[in-house]
Amino acid sequence: MLDKILQWDRETFVYLNSLGIKQYDMFWSIVTKFPPWIPLFVLIITLFFIKSSKREALFMILTLLAMVLFVSTLTDLTKNVVARLRPNNDEEINTLIRILKSPSGFSFFSGHASSSFSVITFVVLFLRHHFKWVYLFYIWPILFAISRIYVGVHFPLDIIIGALVGIFSAWMFYKFYGLLISPYLKLNHRV
Repeated sequence: MLDKILQWDRETFVYLNSLGIKQYDMFWSIVTKFPPWIPLFVLIITLFFIKSSKREALFMILTLLAMVLFVSTLTDLTKNVVARLRPNNDEEINTLIRILKSPSGFSFFSGHASSSFSVITFVVLFLRHHFKWVYLFYIWPILFAISRIYVGVHFPLDIIIGALVGIFSAWMFYKFYGLLISPYLKLNHRV
């Protein structure tokens, strides 16, 4: 069963990666990096301060940073335990694919997918009652994740599992905030 899943994963990756068009290589090479998305992070921080007290916004941001550290650590540990080669380093398929980036680390699961989906899910959980359009923020992790297949460094399962880990981590930290941090803030606000 696992062999069939991995075969599907490889075949799907080769197919999706082959859809790349040279004229779009620059776009996807930019999308796959963090710096172009800095204005989105600035907007997110601004929205936290607009819809919450300064103190609550700071604790939300600290919780968000703790979550990113958790997700990054979990991603790195999993990559080193699973030790799955990236498509660009897999000799069975690397001659069949378009490679725009050549990282040497392991592939499973995608840190781009896990971190971006965790950040945006966390933000959506906090801001969805204030801004209905906040779901549009999911454009970032979707494009971010797709870019990893386009540039030749992640299989579809790396992306899917990374996204699920990110979403679950965000939900877990959101619940943690609601159970421990929010009551603490309300208790100290009354004092």
